[in-house]
Amino acid sequence: MNALDDADMELGSGIAAFEGKHFATAMQLLSPLAAAGNAEAQYRVAIMLQNGLIGSPNLEEASRWMMAAANQGHAMAQHGVGFMYLEGEGMEKNPAEAAVWFRKAADHGLAGSLTTLAMMYEQGLGVPQDAAKAKELYKQAGFDM
Repeated sequence: MNALDDADMELGSGIAAFEGKHFATAMQLLSPLAAAGNAEAQYRVAIMLQNGLIGSPNLEEASRWMMAAANQGHAMAQHGVGFMYLEGEGMEKNPAEAAVWFRKAADHGLAGSLTTLAMMYEQGLGVPQDAAKAKELYKQAGFDM
């Protein structure tokens, strides 16, 4: 086995631990992969830190890992960064910046990001208020308007 196979096995084991709610094991397996630049590991480490799944929430560290994964094009991490900017959770509240990240995630087809972006256009939150744009985004997200 080579190092790549080992990393794939570690990632698979880390994801299985995460999905099985064995968060301490997941963190132990995924942290080195996150540090090595694996976007999926970075995203899952961020989720564990954000939600306090291995102790108290650490929003500053969570935002760092979430941004690292998002910058690599990880769609769920991009949605997560959008949420963090929208709520001011681990990052300074910035609805305009949130809209940028929700758009990036929406470009990957994430219905939740499309829906959030639609709501933002509907309310004029971080973007110009635009009912037609909101309706278009809701439709793209699968809502029958």
